[in-house]
Amino acid sequence: MNAYLVCAAILVLLYCALSLYVSLMRGRLSIGIGPGPDPSGPLNKAVRAHGNSAEYTPLFVALFLYFLTTGASGWITWVVIGITVCRVLHPFGMLLSPDFNRPPHVLRVIGALGTYVGGALLGVALLMRAAM
Repeated sequence: MNAYLVCAAILVLLYCALSLYVSLMRGRLSIGIGPGPDPSGPLNKAVRAHGNSAEYTPLFVALFLYFLTTGASGWITWVVIGITVCRVLHPFGMLLSPDFNRPPHVLRVIGALGTYVGGALLGVALLMRAAM
């Protein structure tokens, strides 16, 4: 099994699951558009988790596929796996947060930090390839 393809597939499936969750939440609450009246409500959490996923999924899938096609391995593979784990943890941390105005859920923090560090590492890897 190819780690790059598996990780890309996981991010795409997560994005689709979050999209479906927003739709189901909208139907349950009879809210057609917007995050709903409660900033800490389940629809707002679902919308923000989905939105955050939409911000990162295309970038990471593109980078994963680039590194796959250029024959990357070693530490880059572990960064890809780490980013994927963090991108899965992040929405759970958002959805489990009792209130967005309180300190964030630990899963959200781990997910965000891993995303930032992993993204920076992939950026460095791109620069290293550009310098070759």
